[in-house]
Amino acid sequence: MFIGKEKDEMFMWIFKFAARKKLGMLLLCFVSIAVVLWILYVGKGEVTQEFGSVRSLGFINISTVGFSGHSSPNDEIKITIYNDKKITSQSPPPPIYNTGYTLLPGNPCETFTLPPPPADKKRIGPRPCPVCYLPVEEAIKLMPKAPSFSPILQNLTYIHEENSTKSEFGGSVFGGYPSLKQRLESYDVKESMKIHCGFVRGDKPGHNTGFDINDSDLFEMNQCQGVLVASAIFGAYDLIQQPKNISEASKKNVCFFMFIDEQTQKFLKNSSDLNDNKKIGLWKIIVVHNLPYTDPRRNGKIPKLLLHRLFPNVRYSLWVDAKLELVVDPYQILERFLWRKNTSFAISRHYKRFDVFVEAEANKAAAKYDNASIDFQVDFYKTEGLTPYSESKLPITSDVPEGCVVIREHVPISNLFTCLWFNEVDRFTSRDQISFSTVRDKIMFNTNWTLYMFLDCERRNFVVQGYHRDILEHWAPPPPPTFQLAVSSPSPSPIPFDETPKQIVTRRRRDRKSSRINRKIHGPRKSVEEECCSKKRKKVITLEHARVCLFEL
Repeated sequence: MFIGKEKDEMFMWIFKFAARKKLGMLLLCFVSIAVVLWILYVGKGEVTQEFGSVRSLGFINISTVGFSGHSSPNDEIKITIYNDKKITSQSPPPPIYNTGYTLLPGNPCETFTLPPPPADKKRIGPRPCPVCYLPVEEAIKLMPKAPSFSPILQNLTYIHEENSTKSEFGGSVFGGYPSLKQRLESYDVKESMKIHCGFVRGDKPGHNTGFDINDSDLFEMNQCQGVLVASAIFGAYDLIQQPKNISEASKKNVCFFMFIDEQTQKFLKNSSDLNDNKKIGLWKIIVVHNLPYTDPRRNGKIPKLLLHRLFPNVRYSLWVDAKLELVVDPYQILERFLWRKNTSFAISRHYKRFDVFVEAEANKAAAKYDNASIDFQVDFYKTEGLTPYSESKLPITSDVPEGCVVIREHVPISNLFTCLWFNEVDRFTSRDQISFSTVRDKIMFNTNWTLYMFLDCERRNFVVQGYHRDILEHWAPPPPPTFQLAVSSPSPSPIPFDETPKQIVTRRRRDRKSSRINRKIHGPRKSVEEECCSKKRKKVITLEHARVCLFEL
């Protein structure tokens, strides 16, 4: 009885103040919130039950009638929900990558194997070997539609710093001065990275960066898409070699760019090779101003290793040193060494050396760089764990590349590799063969990325080794058709008709034997040039003999 009485008093107290507007509004708000929460709870449960794959649900145009201070007891809560459209949050489709391919059964290249080297004891040293290329039309059809997979790294950006401070050692104004800590961190491959990669100053690569290119040329470089063939001549060091056996499809779709400096431009103009369109044969000539280094070979490492920065829209690039003559179609080379191997980077190994320590000693012996700098670089790598090459590194077959040809796809992981390779060249010596394996091994240690090192004889199959201009200038120009020079001395007597071939061979052997004896008695044989000069003084030289003298060095 007592409890019932308390309830009656409580209700009487509520009804006593219920007519007041403030309490009415408060109750109305509570009721409104309760109704909205109930509708959301029930709606969420129904949608979740009906659409199990939908992660979230959104309501469009949830409108309520506002409450004024003068609301009457007849006011209602009006909630309108438009369920004709549903907002769903779905994860984006996974990216598509190139997974490679296998040649169709019966294709000659499927079962192709290298034949044994020819047993020619007279010819020693490196030589080309057979390579099985697909026809150009088939190679173009096999060009991947999607990029290769880039392990871990998906987004690569580059450091820009107008005022850089020198670090512990090495570096340059063009490449920046990354500290040893930054260098170490750059090898810790992550999904998103920002690193030094040349062009640290200026608005964009080629514009106020120290490797400056005219705006019209930069615009044309940006238009290049698909496949690029590039080379460079700085210091008028080489003569331009024209590619051969290039298909019409490549002439139409492949970009051929040759970078030169002002000194080389002057030489080409004097030789009347450069036309008004800045083209020499297939090569589009790009003149570079304000080169960042005094060493032409170091300047050449910029387009060699940083093509992805100069050509942002290119998918595949083929770098060829200027002394080499390209004799196979670019599509065939890409198909054979990149697409068929399902790799994003390919380079040939050195024909003779496969150990960094041996390569360093060879560079010192040939005076390629000062010995102290080479020793410092090798000793630094030794402190980081560099060891001589051994079978324990298999399937890696060499630590030393023949870096005159680089074939690659421009994807984040291969771009990272060439950036870090350039940073080593910028910090230490310009001999990129010494730093190659260190960069490769550090990236491979943190990822499952691999590159393809093919045989040097295969490289020599699609490029022909030439000579630098300073060597060629010591040679006379190609002679006109052979004819006998007028000489005062009598010509050699002809071979008697009654002399048999056997007698001729015997006499030649006797002459060679006497020649060997003379060399032993009179000392070493004269040089080719000395021999030619001696023949000229005796006035018995022919143009054919001069050609042998001057070109068989």
